[in-house]
Amino acid sequence: MSFSPYSIAVPESRLEDLRKRLDIATFPDELDDAGWAYGSPLADIKRLTSYWRNEFDWKKAEARLNELPNFETKVKVDGFGDIELHFLHQRSSATDAVPLLFVHGWPGSYIEVSKMLAALTTSASSVSFHVVAPSLPNFGWSAGIKKKGFALDQYAEACHRLMQSLGYNKYVTQGGDWGMYITRTIGLLYPDSCLASHINMVRASPPDFQTNPLLAIQHALTPYTEDEQKGLARSDWFANEGSGYRLIQSTKPQTVGYALADSPVALLAWIYEKLHDWTDSYPWTDDEILTWVSIYWFSRAGPAKSLLIYYEATHTSQEANRERVQRYIDRVQLGLCYAPKELTIVPRTWGRTLGPVVFESEKKHGGHFLAYEHPEEIVADLRAMFGSGGPCHNIVKS
Repeated sequence: MSFSPYSIAVPESRLEDLRKRLDIATFPDELDDAGWAYGSPLADIKRLTSYWRNEFDWKKAEARLNELPNFETKVKVDGFGDIELHFLHQRSSATDAVPLLFVHGWPGSYIEVSKMLAALTTSASSVSFHVVAPSLPNFGWSAGIKKKGFALDQYAEACHRLMQSLGYNKYVTQGGDWGMYITRTIGLLYPDSCLASHINMVRASPPDFQTNPLLAIQHALTPYTEDEQKGLARSDWFANEGSGYRLIQSTKPQTVGYALADSPVALLAWIYEKLHDWTDSYPWTDDEILTWVSIYWFSRAGPAKSLLIYYEATHTSQEANRERVQRYIDRVQLGLCYAPKELTIVPRTWGRTLGPVVFESEKKHGGHFLAYEHPEEIVADLRAMFGSGGPCHNIVKS
């Protein structure tokens, strides 16, 4: 299938509409000394709203985004026809570069790969990559889906078809958040093409004696390390204090979608909370925050569409795969990355139940958006995993 360059061009009418909505924003009261416990602090949201209205230059941000290698194409997904897909595609000059599919999640976007493009595509190291990073359907500059049932299998198919259309019949993947679920689904459905995956959100269960006897024995005899205990505490925090959004978005996405589609302040507060809580003290600038949020506000399908993945991933009959990808998948070599402020951090014996694990790394800093917070960490992992002497060196050629 053909593809062509893509340029973001938000019309002035959309900018004027945003300014009008920000002008009439109404803010709730706040308890004294509420801090972050109750959600996004009022002072922060007022400051960011004012900056968005009066100082933030979307056209400047848009120009920077247009400096990235943006393209668009159509991919066919069974039952849904042709879907217009936006993607970044940065090729390496190296003849032996490894095709790498980078998949984002919510509330992220393709922008998460932007800080890694130069390092990943350079031929100065022992390995370089041809990088492909789509805006998932319903996100960013890709088209929205009108029919029910567009779930993990369909996201995986769209990404796989994109790689095929670019001539990458064999490739490797990297993902966190929904990108983890989608790339794992790709490995489950297309193991002849997806040869290896690196994930920076590890979701797994304790090994049991029936399916993983050796790991189960190791798990039973080996006490959790201090870092693993901290990881389980972080996981408990997320489950008990940080995952209310997930329940809403996976049960009634349309209802909360009205707020996010109508109020830029609601969208800002909804996403800003995650940017704070899910990172490891990352020093967000106001311009960074508003660029992230603006990609959702100006997105082709609208911000409410991005929530649907949560519903479809838990209500579609095929979605036994959502649980399936949290268990062993053979034939796809697996790299696991553990960061201390990820949303869920499982003990290492749990992670090794996911497949043929050939690479593991433990970071001293970083959170859920590791590719953006500390891009050098993901780059280092990919070079170690796929470079000379690594467990997956020349895997695409073999």
